[in-house]
Amino acid sequence: MRKFYGILLLLLISSGTFAQNWELGGFAGSSGYIGDLNQNNPFKFTNAAIGFYAKRNFNGYFSAKLGYTYAKIKGADSLSTNQQLRNRNLSFFTPLNEVSLTGELNFFNYLPGISMKRWTPFIFAGFAFVNFDPKTNYNNTEYALRPLKTEGQQKEYPYAALSIPYGIGVKVNFYKSWNLAFELGYRAAFTDYLDDVSGVYADKNSLISANSKILADRSGEKTGVYIGSTGSQRGDLRVRDIYMITGISISYTFLSQKCPVVQQ
Repeated sequence: MRKFYGILLLLLISSGTFAQNWELGGFAGSSGYIGDLNQNNPFKFTNAAIGFYAKRNFNGYFSAKLGYTYAKIKGADSLSTNQQLRNRNLSFFTPLNEVSLTGELNFFNYLPGISMKRWTPFIFAGFAFVNFDPKTNYNNTEYALRPLKTEGQQKEYPYAALSIPYGIGVKVNFYKSWNLAFELGYRAAFTDYLDDVSGVYADKNSLISANSKILADRSGEKTGVYIGSTGSQRGDLRVRDIYMITGISISYTFLSQKCPVVQQ
């Protein structure tokens, strides 16, 4: 996979096109997720996110961006407005390390420091790889959930997954070659285990340890009544989790000497 990204980066560097330029920037914002512990709210941002990127602007309309983002996501049934989810009483948190390659399409002809158009809306899409490691707290102790195989998996699910980023934004050339951008993006992950919750409750006798049994079904911690009978629904049965990132970036554009002044 490293070789693949290296080839993509070399292609970006070697691509020759009129009015070509490079852009380097940093990002700060918020992160959240939609999944088994947040099934319906696409704007539930819970944690901070930061990142940096290098972008190749091929012309005023299209660019390719290679970026890294660090974020955290979390969820807790105890905070849900749904009584059924509160009864389930699961919780998780995980760091996310994402490396992405996305294409951006500007609505207007936008060349920082050159064109007269100083702002533009844009859309983006691409692909990414995200590393995750879901954990939870129980009795003031932190537990990693993957090795516990809480749904009776035969083997641990992977530490990383492919995801598909997509979103919208607006960028402004606010001073010479400096840019400010706001974006709202979602990532459809090719895993349903960002939160360690996916399908049904396993037979507790088949789980690998006492901690597995405790953290697989936490419904009775407050009531003493455990609802996780074998084969009953534990997750929402959707096959993928989604995580989202929104925020503001600031960047500097290094202009090529070949770039002419664009009047509009």
